[in-house]
Amino acid sequence: MDLLDELQWRGLLHQVTSPELATHLSTGVRTGYCGFDPTSDSLTVGNLLPIMLLRRFGAAGHRPIALLGGGTGLVGDPSGKSDERSLQTEDQVEANLAGQRAILERLLGEGEGGVEVVNNADWLRRLGFLEVLRDVGKHFSVNAMIQRDSVASRLAGREHGISYTEFSYMVLQAYDFLHLYRERNCTVQMGGSDQFGNIVSGIDLIRRFDAREHGEGSETSLAFGVTSPLVTAADGSKIGKTERGAVWLGAERTSPYRFHQFWLNASDVDAGRYLRWFSMRSREEIEALDAAQATNPAERATQKALAAELVDFVHGPTERERAEAASQALFSGRVRDLDAATLGEIASDLPSSEHVVADLDDPGADLVDLLVSSALAKSRREAREFVAAGAVAINGEKVPADRRVDRSDLLDAGDEAVILLRRGRKQWHSLRFR
Repeated sequence: MDLLDELQWRGLLHQVTSPELATHLSTGVRTGYCGFDPTSDSLTVGNLLPIMLLRRFGAAGHRPIALLGGGTGLVGDPSGKSDERSLQTEDQVEANLAGQRAILERLLGEGEGGVEVVNNADWLRRLGFLEVLRDVGKHFSVNAMIQRDSVASRLAGREHGISYTEFSYMVLQAYDFLHLYRERNCTVQMGGSDQFGNIVSGIDLIRRFDAREHGEGSETSLAFGVTSPLVTAADGSKIGKTERGAVWLGAERTSPYRFHQFWLNASDVDAGRYLRWFSMRSREEIEALDAAQATNPAERATQKALAAELVDFVHGPTERERAEAASQALFSGRVRDLDAATLGEIASDLPSSEHVVADLDDPGADLVDLLVSSALAKSRREAREFVAAGAVAINGEKVPADRRVDRSDLLDAGDEAVILLRRGRKQWHSLRFR
C-alpha cells in the first residue's frame, strides 16, 4: 500500500493539491515537512497526528522534516482563532522550542533514518522588511488573502478584526516552503485541513519564484501539499481534551499512567478510529482487532492494544509496563503490590481528599464517615448498606461491617501516604495524608 492509499484507508487523507502527487511520491525519495507552532514547551495528543504523518512519510522511504516555528511563533498563526493571539516574548518562544524539539527528537529519532528538526527563525530572522515587501509580498494578492478562512472569519467579526501582524502569517509560512524547497529540495508540505490555504500559498510562491528565475516557459517546479482532517472524538470534542485539561506527550505534565488511562478509557467507536490514526500496525492487524472487539467487546482488545502501543512509543517499554501493572492492580484490587511512584500517580489521578494522620490514631477513623465525605456514599445509611453488602474495599481488600481505618492501612505513595477506598468494581477514592 503506498502512502496516499494508506492515509486514505486510515481516514487521514483530506485533500491533495494535485493528482500528480501520487506519481511524485512513487518515482523517487522525496522530502516533506510538517510545522509545529511553539505555543507551549510541550506537545499534546493533538500533535500526535502531524507526528504520525511524518513517521509514516519516513516509513514510506521518504525524508521527513519537522519545522519548529521559532520565527512564525513570534507572530502567531490566526488559523482557528477568533481573537488575536497574545504575543510571546523571545525567551518564551526559545523555551517552548527547546521542549518541543526534545519531544520530537525522542519520538521520531534524529539523523540517519530519523526526522530532521529545523527552526524557521534561522532564515526568517535574516530577512529584511523591504526585502520581504518587494521580493515576497509582491506575489501575494490581498484579494485572495482576505478570502482565506483564517482571515475572513476574523474580518466578519468587526469587534475582533485581524492585525497586520497575523495577516502576514501566511506570507511567512509560504516563505518557509520556498526556503526548504531551495535549500533541501523539499517538495511536500503536510498539515491539518485548516492549513490548506497556507500550503497553497507556498506552492504558488515556489512557482512564481521559479518562473522569475528561469523564465515563464521553463519547466514548472514540483511542490505539493497534503492535508489530513481535523480529527475529533466521536462526540465532536477535540482530541486529547479531558475534564482535567489537555493530555500531554511529556511525562512531567501527563504521567505515563494517566496517558495509558486516556487511551484505555476510549469508547469502542473512538478506539477503532484512534488505532487507525495513531498506530503503526498493519491493516490486517487492525482489522483482526476490530473482529476481536466485535466478538467480545468486554475484553476491550482494541483499547488495550492502542494504550500499550502509544505508551510504548511516547514513554518507552518500562513506563508502559508500570502503567499496565497499575491498571491491572486497580482492576484486581491488588494495589499493595505497587511501588510508591506508581501509587503516587494513581492517587493523583483518582478523586481525592486530604486528611491528617492523627485522625487514624486509636480507635481509628469511622469507615462510614469516610465513605460519605469521599462521596462514595450519599448518606451514612447508604454507606452502611454498601459495607454490609461487601461492596466496599480498603486498598483493594473487602472489609467487614465493623471495620475501622487506622495507620496500618497507610500506603507509601512517595511524597505522601494514601489509603485507597473502592465502592463496587470501579469507583475509587484516594485519601491523601501528608
